[in-house]
Amino acid sequence: MNQWPKVALGEVMRLDLAPHHVEPDTNYPNIGIYSFGRGTFAKPPIESATTSASTLYRVSAGQVIYSRLFAFEGAYATVPPEHDGAFVSNEFPTFTVIAEKASSAYIGWLFRSAVTWQALRQNTVGMGDRRQRIHPASVLALPISLPSLSVQHAIANRLDRVSDAIVARERAATSRASEVEATLRAAFARIIADAPRVAMGEIAPLVRRPVEIDPDASYPELGVRSFGKGTFHKPALPGIEVGTKKLFTVGAGDLVFNIVFAWEGAVAVAADKDAGRLGSHRFLTCVPDPSRATSEFLHFWFLGKEGMLALGQASPGGAGRNRTLSIKALEAIKLPVPSLDAQLWFDSLQSKARAAKAAQAEATAHLDQLLPAMLNEVFG
Repeated sequence: MNQWPKVALGEVMRLDLAPHHVEPDTNYPNIGIYSFGRGTFAKPPIESATTSASTLYRVSAGQVIYSRLFAFEGAYATVPPEHDGAFVSNEFPTFTVIAEKASSAYIGWLFRSAVTWQALRQNTVGMGDRRQRIHPASVLALPISLPSLSVQHAIANRLDRVSDAIVARERAATSRASEVEATLRAAFARIIADAPRVAMGEIAPLVRRPVEIDPDASYPELGVRSFGKGTFHKPALPGIEVGTKKLFTVGAGDLVFNIVFAWEGAVAVAADKDAGRLGSHRFLTCVPDPSRATSEFLHFWFLGKEGMLALGQASPGGAGRNRTLSIKALEAIKLPVPSLDAQLWFDSLQSKARAAKAAQAEATAHLDQLLPAMLNEVFG
């Protein structure tokens, strides 16, 4: 705040390194630092037999630590108790806050503020993001607004309470999402238990809608994300750039497979907003028989354990882009097809689950914005 006195960080904390000579046949617990002020994380131990470093540095709980390499994007943290005694290289300077002058919790929150990262970024050394480094001297020279210790404690306590509430809300949301998913899976298992098996080519055959290319027109393309994360819109492709590429129209309700990544769940149901967009030959559009099956129901099966296994087996080849979904193999996959009424009932459950998830995501998004706003108010 403007009314608080300005001091250099070097007046309230000091560089505090604890060098340790690397000994033979020893493993050293190691930590890394997330970018954007998200704390530390455990890394695989440093093995003396494989490290080229002759000296490592021991860190202590409560110290401020940062990554020289990723400081430009907010890789600052306070060492938590669970990482007390871990070791890092000389790329991770550590500082101890002088308790008589500043609250370590307050300084910790200071380094979680984007305002601080941006101010320090101006003192980076090097060319290009991954070569930019901030020296400890630049950190200690940074001027900050410093209220009294009592005010620092009050601010830190308030931010801690808000942070704890956000974490609790996120954990509760994750737990509820897991419960909803478990409920859906259980309901799905019940309705397919005695359902007849029908080949994909019979229940939802491949439908191609070829497009005649006009060099003067543009063609908005559709993409499908892996891991069941839905569709996305690609930029329009000018007709003159299409060349010999074949394009096919996607219709609302199509079950769309990206044949290159189907084995990792690149399957989606085209929404109304996707209708009319185009996909290359790498995108298969299957249309269920409306009297026998729904796209949403079949989509759920394909993203389940059995469906993913079937897609993997139908995608021969090596790893990554060499694993391509075979059209014939897809058409031969036999999947459970209960009554249409049962499928529609299950689809209504899916719809309710999506609505609940969307409402939860919106609430969480508001919470995600709260803490940065508070940090900007305090440290901006």
